[in-house]
Amino acid sequence: MNRIFGILMCLCVIFGSAFVSTTSAAPVGEYEPIAARQVIEAAVPGVTEIKPREGNRAIQELYGDGELKGYAYQSLDFLQTPAYSGKPLNIVVVLDTEGHIIKSHVIEHHEPILLVGIPESKLHDFTDQYIGLKADQRVTVGGTSTETRVAVDGLSGATVTVMVVNEVIMKTAHRVGAELGLVKNTGKTRPPIAEVQTDGFEPASWQTLTGEGSIRHMMLTRGQVDDAFKGTPAEGVDAAAPEARDEPLIDLYAAYLNVPTIGRNLLGDKQYQWLMSELKDGEHAMAVVANGDYSFKGSGYVRGGIFDRVQIRQFGDTFNFRDLDYYRLSDVYAEGMPAFGEMAIFIVRQQYNFDPGTEWSLELTVKRQTGPLDSEFQVFPLSYQLPDQYFTRAEPVLTEEDMLADQPMWVQVWYQKDFQIVVLCIGLGVLLFILFFQDWLVQKPKMMRWIRHGFLVYTLVFIGWYALGQLSIVNVLTFVNSLIKGFTWETFLIDPMLFVLWAVVAGIVLLWGRAVFCGWLCPFGALQELLNEIARKLKIPQYTVPFSWHERLWAIKYIVLLVLFGVSLESMATAERLAEVEPFKTSITLHFDRSWPFVSYAVLLLVVNLFTRKVYCRYICPLGAALALPTKLRVFDWLKRRKECGNPCRLCDHECEVQAIHPDGHINYMECHYCLDCQMTYFDDHKCPPLIVKRRGKRRGHNAPGHPEEIPVTQVN
Repeated sequence: MNRIFGILMCLCVIFGSAFVSTTSAAPVGEYEPIAARQVIEAAVPGVTEIKPREGNRAIQELYGDGELKGYAYQSLDFLQTPAYSGKPLNIVVVLDTEGHIIKSHVIEHHEPILLVGIPESKLHDFTDQYIGLKADQRVTVGGTSTETRVAVDGLSGATVTVMVVNEVIMKTAHRVGAELGLVKNTGKTRPPIAEVQTDGFEPASWQTLTGEGSIRHMMLTRGQVDDAFKGTPAEGVDAAAPEARDEPLIDLYAAYLNVPTIGRNLLGDKQYQWLMSELKDGEHAMAVVANGDYSFKGSGYVRGGIFDRVQIRQFGDTFNFRDLDYYRLSDVYAEGMPAFGEMAIFIVRQQYNFDPGTEWSLELTVKRQTGPLDSEFQVFPLSYQLPDQYFTRAEPVLTEEDMLADQPMWVQVWYQKDFQIVVLCIGLGVLLFILFFQDWLVQKPKMMRWIRHGFLVYTLVFIGWYALGQLSIVNVLTFVNSLIKGFTWETFLIDPMLFVLWAVVAGIVLLWGRAVFCGWLCPFGALQELLNEIARKLKIPQYTVPFSWHERLWAIKYIVLLVLFGVSLESMATAERLAEVEPFKTSITLHFDRSWPFVSYAVLLLVVNLFTRKVYCRYICPLGAALALPTKLRVFDWLKRRKECGNPCRLCDHECEVQAIHPDGHINYMECHYCLDCQMTYFDDHKCPPLIVKRRGKRRGHNAPGHPEEIPVTQVN
C-alpha cells in the first residue's frame, strides 16, 4: 500500500510540473497589449486627427471634422508610481472638452496577480468605473460615496494594484485637466506660497552659490540626447558620431534672482536694484546661462513670439515666456563665475501663481526635424529647489484626508489597512508568546492542541482568506532581483501585510528556523493540516512514505527553487508564471475562483494531503526550500531531545507527521514544521519511555528504598 501511495505522490509531482509548463507556454493570463490609438478611437468615434498639444506634447488633442472632441494622454508621461510589481503602470486616459473622463484603459502592467490569476477583463471592468467622473473629483477604492468623494468598487485579490490604478488615473487627470483649464487647480496638495527673505545679504562666490544649491546645473551630452530619441521617428537624425557622444551639447545653469544673496552677487548692486524695480508683486526673476552648441533661446525666436525651447513647470502647470518676459543679461559680477556664451533673465508673471519655495523645473526642449513639416521633441528638466534659508512659509491648514492624500502611496495603503495590521500584530504577539513559553504549554497537551488548532484557523481565515497575507516564492525572487537591479523600499512597503509578515519571518528564521512559518503562519499549510485533522477524525486511512523515499523526495523542492531562481534572473515575468507550482494564489488569494487547471491542481494536492499530511509542503514547495536554506544559521535549538532518542526509543520518530525526525533520533530543522508534538511527548511521563522508566523507578524506590529494580528501556516500533 505504501508503494501504491508513493506512486500517487509521484503522479502529483509530475502533474504539477506538466501544469506549470502548460501555463508557461500559454499567453500571460488574458493580457493582450492594446495600442493607445485603439483606446482613443474606441472612446471617441469619429476622430480623424490626433496631434500633440502645443506647449505640452504629452497631451494629444483629438479632432473630428475639424472640431476639438477631447484630449488623451498616457499616464507614464506624468506619473511613475510603482505598483505591486515595483514597476509603474501605463494607462491611457481620454478626457472630453469639459474635463470628464471618457475612457481609462491599462495598456501596460507587470502585476503578477493579473499576469496569471485574475482575468484581465476584471481590471478593465474596474477602470470603466471612472467613465463620467470629473477630473477634479476625489475618488477612493472601497467604502461608500459621500458629498466630498466618490467610492469605486475594488478588485478582490488585487487591492494594492487597483489602489495604484486609482491614484494614477485621478492624479494625472487632475493635473492634465488643470493644465488645460478644464478643471480648477484646487491647490489641495499645495502649501501656502512661500515668502522670500529680502532683508538679508551675504557676499558669496559662484562656487559658494552652486555648492549650496542656489544655482543649479544640467549638462546634456550629444549621446544622452541621441538616446532620448531612440524608438521615435527621429532616431538617428543629426546623431553624433561615436567619438563625439560624450561631448556636451549644452551646459546649462539656472538661478532664482529675487533673493538678495543670489541676485546681488550675480548681477551686482545696480543691476539687481533695477531688476527688482521692474518686478511687480508676485513676479519672479530667473537667470539662465549656458555654453554649448545648442541655444536655449533658439534661432527661431522672433519679436512678439514665445520662447519655444524653455519653459518652467511647477505643480504640473507650465509657464511660458514671451519677448516681454525676457531681459538681456550681459554684465555679471559673481566671483569665480566662468564665461558663458548665452545669458538671459526670464520673468515669471503674476498670473502664474508661482511658489518660490516649492521645487520647480526649467524644461529644455530639443527638437529634431523628421520631414518638411514633421518634428520630434524631447524634454529635459533641470530641477530647482530654493535653499530653505532664503524663504519662510506659513503652516498649511489641512484636513486629515488632505494630509493623507499628499503622502506616498504606501503610506496611504498602511492607513487604509490599519485594522488588518493591528489584528496581524496581535496574532504574531500570541505566536511569540507560544514559542517563548512552549516548555510550559506542551506540558498541558489538551490545551496546547486547542491553541494550535485555533491559531491555524486564524492563519487560514484571517491571514490567508481575509487579509491575503499568503507569502510566496515570488516575494523572494522579487527581493533578490531588487538587490541585483536596484533596491527600493517602496516596492515592499506597498503591501503592509506581506511586509510585516516577512519582517517577522526573517527574525523567526534566525531564532527558530523555517519550521515556525511552515507550521504556524502559512495559510495553505494551515489548510492542509486542518483538512488532515478532519480526515483523521473521519477515520480516513493514513499512509507513511518509506523513509528512503522520503529522503529522496526532499530534493524536489530544492530543484524547483533553483529552476525558478535561474529563470527569474533572465525573466521575472516567466518566473512568476512558473511559480504557479505554488497553489497559494488559487486556494488562498483567489478563493478557488479560477479556471479548472489551476483549481484541479490545488484540489489534487489537498486530496493527497487527506491520506498523507502536507505532501506539497514536504516535497514541492519552493518557498519552504528558500526558507530552509538559512535555517542552518538559526541561533538556538529550542526542541529538546534525550540521549535515548533514536536508540533505543523511536516513539517521536514514528509519531512525527512530516517525518522530520530521523531514525537516529535527531530533528532535521530544515524539514520540521514545529507542531510541538514531539515536545508534548518529551514532557509526558505517561508516554515518553525514558520518563516512564524514571517514574516507575522512583515509585519502586519509594516502596523499597535503597535498591530500586532497574527496568530497561525497550525499543518502541
